[in-house]
Amino acid sequence: MRLAYLGSGSRGNGALVECGDTLLMIDCGFSLAEATRRLARLGRTPADLSALLVTHEHSDHASGVLRLAATHDIPVYLTSGTAWAIGAGDHRARVECISAHAPFRLGAVMVHPLPVPHDAREPCQFLFEGGGCRLGVLTDTGHITPFLRERLAVCDGLAVECNHDLAMLHAGAYPPALKRRVGGQLGHLNNDQAAELAALQDPGRLQWLVGVHLSEQNNTPALARRALETALGTAPARVLLADQDGGTDWLTLVP
Repeated sequence: MRLAYLGSGSRGNGALVECGDTLLMIDCGFSLAEATRRLARLGRTPADLSALLVTHEHSDHASGVLRLAATHDIPVYLTSGTAWAIGAGDHRARVECISAHAPFRLGAVMVHPLPVPHDAREPCQFLFEGGGCRLGVLTDTGHITPFLRERLAVCDGLAVECNHDLAMLHAGAYPPALKRRVGGQLGHLNNDQAAELAALQDPGRLQWLVGVHLSEQNNTPALARRALETALGTAPARVLLADQDGGTDWLTLVP
């Protein structure tokens, strides 16, 4: 199994999970042309995609989903609440509504939706199992629930939101209401919360730890990296930050 990010941040998100001949795209917050360009950087085309998974309806995650899916006849998997919120019923894309509480199989990958606290209609994130590996992807989450701690405690790879540094958010230029939203229970994970989840990982199993969805106003790569590396201690996992413009290269997990 392997993971790559097309890009991650407030200006657009998209990631790929590949296992065998199954290629899944998580979210598409890019235009059709931009998504195609970013896929090409990773050696893939829209025609290679087996399915699109959508975490929630916010535009930086979902603005390009329906057009990409309809243009290339790619099935879209999302909760009923997310489908309603993006107007999927009025679109010609192939839409499959899923339960946020029930796993399902897509080719070589078992997909486990994870309901999360976030200010969206029916958001979920995902845990993927395939090729003997477990890969957790957790973005746009207000806080780490006991359920998330339990489900994401043993991963070979983990991508976790490092949206903001608390001190930078409090001292920054955002209006008070927006600060409360971002830092609230239904907002976004800060560096310390991401580090908390990283610290739960089995150091003998975790291979890649990827920080994603960094705010350009309220965080820095240095602060996010320091938090994640401190949480891992001497564990051998490699830490990487997904860039808004450059994403990541392919990151391979081995059983």
